[in-house]
Amino acid sequence: MRYMKSQMKLLVRDNKELQGRLKVLMEEMNIERTFALKALYHSEVADGGKFQAAYQALDLPKE
Repeated sequence: MRYMKSQMKLLVRDNKELQGRLKVLMEEMNIERTFALKALYHSEVADGGKFQAAYQALDLPKE
């Protein structure tokens, strides 16, 4: 599974918990949104994270 910025944006947009975590990451670590999204991916999605299934569902081929 690969990190895709567009998919992470969609996942965060649709999930209040991830929105809050993203905001906290940006404030506490003083990093830009792009880097915070990637950090959130690695902590919550990659390698069987809590939101992995939701992230993978966004990658379904469009017909």
